[in-house]
Amino acid sequence: MPINILMPALSPTMTEGNLAKWLKSEGDPVEAGDVIAEIETDKATMEVEAVDEGVLGRIVVPEGSEGVAVNAVIGVLLAEGEDAGAIENAPAPVERPEPEPEPEAPQGAEKVAEAPPAPSRSGERIAASPLARRMAAQAGLDLSAIDGSGPKGRIVKADIEAVLAGDAEAPSSAPVGLSPIAPAAAPAAEDRTVRLSTMRRVIAQRMTESKATVPHFYLTVDCEADELLRVRREINNRIEQARVSVNDIVIRACALALREGPAANVSWAGEGTMTQHGSVDISVAVAIPGGLVTPIVRNADTKGLVQIAAEMKELAARAKEGKLLPEEYQGGSFSISNLGMYGVKSFDAVINPPQACILAVGAAEPRPMVRDGEIVPATVMSCTLSVDHRVVDGAIGAELLGAIKRNVEYPPAMLA
Repeated sequence: MPINILMPALSPTMTEGNLAKWLKSEGDPVEAGDVIAEIETDKATMEVEAVDEGVLGRIVVPEGSEGVAVNAVIGVLLAEGEDAGAIENAPAPVERPEPEPEPEAPQGAEKVAEAPPAPSRSGERIAASPLARRMAAQAGLDLSAIDGSGPKGRIVKADIEAVLAGDAEAPSSAPVGLSPIAPAAAPAAEDRTVRLSTMRRVIAQRMTESKATVPHFYLTVDCEADELLRVRREINNRIEQARVSVNDIVIRACALALREGPAANVSWAGEGTMTQHGSVDISVAVAIPGGLVTPIVRNADTKGLVQIAAEMKELAARAKEGKLLPEEYQGGSFSISNLGMYGVKSFDAVINPPQACILAVGAAEPRPMVRDGEIVPATVMSCTLSVDHRVVDGAIGAELLGAIKRNVEYPPAMLA
């Protein structure tokens, strides 16, 4: 009997996803455990493995389809000994509607950006990961001239990075004689409407919801960071495998402050209730192509700086490759957003619902400070706590921020 291949739920809250790519064609044999398709969620591209063996008899949902409901039939697998006649009653392939030709817009009107056709070699679709395609499009590279190093010659992120670094060569998709970076005598660019990615749409929805429904208030302190920077240098000099960042120390400072003040380690649960979290799980904003994701350091109050640093490095790397598992970025009880590396002095971050707090960390920079009536130089870092007033009052937020400041200004206390 034919076996229906269903759209998987990659997280408890997932209701739909995009079928980015089929890695098997109709008629291909399939073994249990084979990767047969790639599914895009708002945060990552996940591989779908076959749970049964047989032959892929019919592709019901074509690759590139968006908004495919969870548990919808996306393909049909023929069991051993079955032929194509066994799938007569199976769901028919879904036809992707062809876009209607748009009438020519009057001069000066906005134009909708069209996605370029998939590159090809001899008319065949080039095997490339979704991340590699996005990187190539942004850099103006022609995928058809890049040799892939992945399985079966698939182009992956590392291949694009090699071209951009000059370790490999590939012609750009720009016309001959024109630079893809600064075209000569290019006509004035016109406004265009660009369709948002799934990730960007989810970010827009969640941030609008947050600002519209969550009563934010903000608390700011200046933290002296000279001791923090000294301790960081000592750790990195003495422990060969350690590469502790300022952000890693801030993660631990926040985790210990939340353990000291659990009244702030809460989330809004709706209908007059809140969740008091039993563990301290810190979400950390990481910028990725097309948006951001917040991988989580679970039980951060129980982990040392070196362990936090190693875990964050690994999580951030997989976040940028779109390989995080849903449980690695969903949940969390508190968030940190650090823009200090961009030279931002201070900013107000938007709360990540249903969490109640997010800490915005600015750049550590030299500033004059007054000590014992004298002006002295110091390295200072501004930190702003955004708080959900429905579940955390000003005094609780101030106590939490004070504890974070104490930890940041004297990291040796966090090593005990």
